[in-house]
Amino acid sequence: MAQQIELTNTVKDSQLGLRLDQVIAELYPDYSRSRIKEWILNGMVSVDGEVVKKPRSKMMGGEALQVIAEIEDEVRWIAQDIPLDIVYEDEHILVINKPRDFVVHPGAGTPDGTVLNALLHHCPELAEVPRAGIVHRLDKDTTGLMVVAKTIQAQTRLVRALQKRKITREYEAIAMGKMTGGGVVEKPIGRHATKRTCMAVHELGKPAITHYRVAEHFREHTRIVLRLETGRTHQIRVHMSYLAHPLVGDATYGGRPRPPRNASDELVQALRAFDRQALHARMLRLDHPITGELMEWHAPLPVDMVAMINILRKDKEEHHEDEY
Repeated sequence: MAQQIELTNTVKDSQLGLRLDQVIAELYPDYSRSRIKEWILNGMVSVDGEVVKKPRSKMMGGEALQVIAEIEDEVRWIAQDIPLDIVYEDEHILVINKPRDFVVHPGAGTPDGTVLNALLHHCPELAEVPRAGIVHRLDKDTTGLMVVAKTIQAQTRLVRALQKRKITREYEAIAMGKMTGGGVVEKPIGRHATKRTCMAVHELGKPAITHYRVAEHFREHTRIVLRLETGRTHQIRVHMSYLAHPLVGDATYGGRPRPPRNASDELVQALRAFDRQALHARMLRLDHPITGELMEWHAPLPVDMVAMINILRKDKEEHHEDEY
């Protein structure tokens, strides 16, 4: 089913000369620009009783506006009773700690069994929110924190905050090789020229910025903390591979096992058995989309990354490596 809305208002004198889509966006900031443009193009907006299908139509001030539109429910997805690790929840948002091997959104090859399906079971009213309230995604095997909006208003504001880089997302990872220090990678990311399921640094790609710092050195590996300014697909994995420090376990971007010289059998086997990218979204900070309250959540490292770090520490101690 679809939810029908009706909005009526009058163009303000101060909006003289603005485009129709700009006026509606100012009058109704809880709806996205793309949604408003779609309404206009589909003949759902009237100005002084006449349908106007041109988003760029200039307003003079004083016109009577009417929007009669439908917001489609996410009826094509089914609710499934899949457990969620909920870190926080109120009437507007919820924050989950996603485990590995859990796809966020249904797609080719994964029609169900996703975070979205689980959300619809936990909170049926999410059927009225696009993408069941999902604001940002994590890769299938990346663990950690995700925020989900429970209303269209909350989702629109969170997406806007993400676009304005007002949401802080901090990750922890284990990278291959010795990294001498932190820095920032500011390289555009686009679809790989030949491997269409992969991404790559590409001059024609979208802007992407990743900040990173060293948290701990091992003999031939580095524990790092990263923060995203942008949210491109596979961004951290691609940027670290670009630096020639791919993540442990990330075979897609070059993270094949590279045991240090004279490594123990325990470490060799652990590296070979680590079958996902060693990447965890450990901290999320944002202004609540409705109350404006600054909120922050933390998720502890998953057991597989803790075990790998402990084995790398043991290897370093056994070989008497000094700290940098």
